[in-house]
Amino acid sequence: MSTSNLKNWPIFSFLDSDFISNIHMVFVYGDLGNEALIVTKDKMVYALGSNTSGCLGIGDTNSTLYPRKVEELCNQNVTMFAHGKGPYVLALTEEGKVYSWGHNAHNQVGNSSAYSCLTPTLVTKNISTECIVDVACGAFHSLALTLRGNSSSVAVTDKGEVYSWGENGVGQLGIGILGSRTVPQKVTQLNFVVISKVVCGYVHMLALSNDGDLFVWGGNSYGQLGLNTNKSVWSPVMLTVPEMGKVLDIASSHYNHVNIAMAKDNRIFIWGHCCGQIVRAPILTVLKCLHDGLAFYAYPRVMHRPLILQDHKETNLTNSLKEAFDNPTTSDLTIQVDGKNIFVHKAILRIRSQYFKMMFQEPWSENSQSVVEHKQFSYKVFKTFLEYLYTNEIDLPLENVLELLELSTVYFENRLKKCCIRIIIKGITVVNVSKWYGISIKYNDKELEEYCFKIMLKSMTAIVQTADFALLDEKTIKTFIIKVAAAGAFKT
Repeated sequence: MSTSNLKNWPIFSFLDSDFISNIHMVFVYGDLGNEALIVTKDKMVYALGSNTSGCLGIGDTNSTLYPRKVEELCNQNVTMFAHGKGPYVLALTEEGKVYSWGHNAHNQVGNSSAYSCLTPTLVTKNISTECIVDVACGAFHSLALTLRGNSSSVAVTDKGEVYSWGENGVGQLGIGILGSRTVPQKVTQLNFVVISKVVCGYVHMLALSNDGDLFVWGGNSYGQLGLNTNKSVWSPVMLTVPEMGKVLDIASSHYNHVNIAMAKDNRIFIWGHCCGQIVRAPILTVLKCLHDGLAFYAYPRVMHRPLILQDHKETNLTNSLKEAFDNPTTSDLTIQVDGKNIFVHKAILRIRSQYFKMMFQEPWSENSQSVVEHKQFSYKVFKTFLEYLYTNEIDLPLENVLELLELSTVYFENRLKKCCIRIIIKGITVVNVSKWYGISIKYNDKELEEYCFKIMLKSMTAIVQTADFALLDEKTIKTFIIKVAAAGAFKT
């Protein structure tokens, strides 16, 4: 992740560039995604945001648009933050220590009192003598490692054992029976499995083993367990999805019922309550990372775990490439489109694109030219393509993305094609889905076709009455009807 990823969270918009360049880790939380904790490369910890419940840990309840130092956590080598709905916050250090602060109506902070705590307090009551390596919080939970409270939490020891405690109305503790627990209970059904990571949703939990097996339990009214049912599960069960295979990483949040998993080749799957839709089994997305899953499919835009940023050198390289694009002072090639100049560099284009790699060699005449004229695509689209080769980013209105998709097909730019599909999917509605369904078939893009088909299947009555559906060719409509029939839509 680079600092450019911070644009997904508006709370960072007031930070100056020098401060951003020194960021190592960020964590966004709060009911509106309006609070954040920051760890810098020199191990300082800062907070900013609304602070209405005293969850910034800065000793008061004053809001701040600019970072304020959290003195108790500075130089503590903080590796992770977690946030509870109470609200309260915990911080885990590299040494396995846990600090907690925030609302304390049920002794969740673990400071031996019923008073809320506005600054981080070291939690000294451990589950056992093992070093804690992971913690997670569900809804109305206590903070990890405190032995009090009446809401669900979970912790993992360095032996891969799982402990949970707190609320247990739908089996979210995974101990096989209902009823809250005020002290940690070992999840014995996982005794013969080494767990490497745990995450909590609102009333459910996920645990990932070091072998890539995924275990789920708890509430399931939104299909958040991925078991293709809506029945709650009181003990861990393995979630097996053939197309997903072994799991590399997982994410969830106590704010909602969305789950995200990363599988082989960094493929991202989601399931649960996604943008108002109930998805009862994991489905493949076009996302690039777990953080994007919660940023795009869940509300509010909070983080399940801190976001680790790239080091400053990598960030500088990214910024340098952005600055080099369309810069006539360093360019060695001018591309003219619709009479307008775009200033680029042959070496970068040759490295990033097979099309240009072929162009800049004998016997192509362009290899020796300093000005090349292009006529196949519009200025706006071709400039976006060239800028993408420098930045891996696309800034183009949806109405122009189709032309960019055509360009990516003509130039065999498969990565660019996937980016176009991702933009198109975000803009698909009931009104325009038929149009994009026809386009997906034209360009033989199975991922886009299946995405459109699922939307059309759910809202078929409304969609067949749209103007775009009437414009589909006869062959496409026949194929669509056959697929609808195969899906059982005409059964009575």
